[in-house]
Amino acid sequence: MTRLPAFRTALGGFVAILIVALAGCATPPPPPPPPPVVVTIPPKPRPPLGAAEGLTIPPVGIDGTRVTVNSNISTEQKIWNLRSAYNVAALNCLDTQYAPILAGYSQFLQTHSKALASVNKDLDRRFRENYGSKVYIRERETYQTQVYNYFALPPVKSAFCNAALQVSNELLTVPAGQLETYALNGLDKVDTPFREFFNSYDQYRSDLRAWESLYGAGPPVTVSVPAPTPAISLRDGT
Repeated sequence: MTRLPAFRTALGGFVAILIVALAGCATPPPPPPPPPVVVTIPPKPRPPLGAAEGLTIPPVGIDGTRVTVNSNISTEQKIWNLRSAYNVAALNCLDTQYAPILAGYSQFLQTHSKALASVNKDLDRRFRENYGSKVYIRERETYQTQVYNYFALPPVKSAFCNAALQVSNELLTVPAGQLETYALNGLDKVDTPFREFFNSYDQYRSDLRAWESLYGAGPPVTVSVPAPTPAISLRDGT
């Protein structure tokens, strides 16, 4: 009877040790999963200057230059295309700051009337030689319509009007008989905004292809992607 308390004490200690050992072998609870990774899809690229999607623009030639209605044409045609651009500007650039264009165009026609009449006659002759007497008028009018439409492209209107105003002011200082000397440089100035727009449109199409290859053709959205749960390593014997 005197040894029973010691036995109970030993038994209690053994049970306590067993509980601790079993607790050490228990599988620990997994850590909480990491927060989801938020992937934000950037907005879909849009055409520059509010232009329409799928717009057909002049291609780039093998020499790296843009092939437009102003490419590979005679000096006479360049003079006439400058006149056409000036005409479009006089009709379309109607904001107050562009008012000098209309007055300048009227003076331009008067100052260079002889030169313009000679150029017009020469172009008629060239088209007749190239297309024949029966259809040359139609061919020239078709080309002329393309030139007018080119300079009336809506997204480029603001930049074109700014360039046309500069050219209009410069033409006021060009005396009769000197139009050809100025025309090549003047045409390049009014054409520059269009070439810049076409380049930016090409860049937009490149950006759009890259965007669609990554995100598809859907609208921009924000999605949550669950992060991978790290593996839980257990010790041997547990």
